[in-house]
This record gives sequence, structure tokens and C-alpha cells, in this order.
Amino acid sequence: MFLGEYTHTLDAKGRLTIPARMREELAQGLVLTRGHDPCLAVFPRPLWEEISRKAAAMPTTSAAARAFNRQFFSRAFEVTPDQMGRILIPTPLREYADIREQAIIVGANAYIEIWSPERWAEQSQRDRENMALILDELNKMGYHL
Repeated sequence: MFLGEYTHTLDAKGRLTIPARMREELAQGLVLTRGHDPCLAVFPRPLWEEISRKAAAMPTTSAAARAFNRQFFSRAFEVTPDQMGRILIPTPLREYADIREQAIIVGANAYIEIWSPERWAEQSQRDRENMALILDELNKMGYHL
């Protein structure tokens, strides 16, 4: 489980340090891709393989399935942390997420999100303002706190 929020600086090569307390769950490998929001998503390899199996089972006759697979998988990169726990964020992903010198690394339970500080502040504010609606939607899905 990934928890917490961390601010880290990217180096000149576009590498970002993954917080030490998050690295153990990524020991089997990780995949970095565009998030569904304007951020990046980091998936532990086992979770990525599960997502991949489910996506592969969707019918290729479905336009939605084809669009999802193209958008989600074509922009994904297998990434290996170096000895210092840094990952290289490819330029197209940095540009998509508007990540420049700093990034906010957010634990999102089963995966990690990487945000630009500005976009993270905006998203956090929207989420706080809409929390009653969010909780209602979760309740409809059968999730109760």
C-alpha cells in the first residue's frame, strides 16, 4: 500500500527519487504511464500485469476498448530505479504532466501518482470542494467508510 505525499526535485537528466518507504513494493519492477488525471501513474509490476490481462480480455471490436488500450499502453514505460532509488521520467511524460523542476509523489493505495506542484494543488482543492459528492459516489459503488 502506498501512502503519503512527498516533494522531490528532478535532476538535470529528468530523474526523480522515489521515496524510500515506497521502494520495497516496487522491487519486482514498475511501469510508468499517463494517469487518468493530468499526472503520471506508477504501477508495481504485478498490478500492471493484472491491468494488462483485464485490458487484453476486452473485445477488440469495442471502440472504447481499442481507444483505452492505445492511450494507456502506448504511453507506458518500464522503468528500473537506480541504486539511489531514482527513475528516469521520459520527456513525453514530463511534458504531459507539466513536471519541470519539482514533483509531488502521492501514495494512491495500490499505485503512485506523480504531479506537478501546481496541478496537485489545483486537484487537491477540487477534491476537497467536492468531497460530499465523492463520498456519495463511493457509497453508490458500495464503499462505506
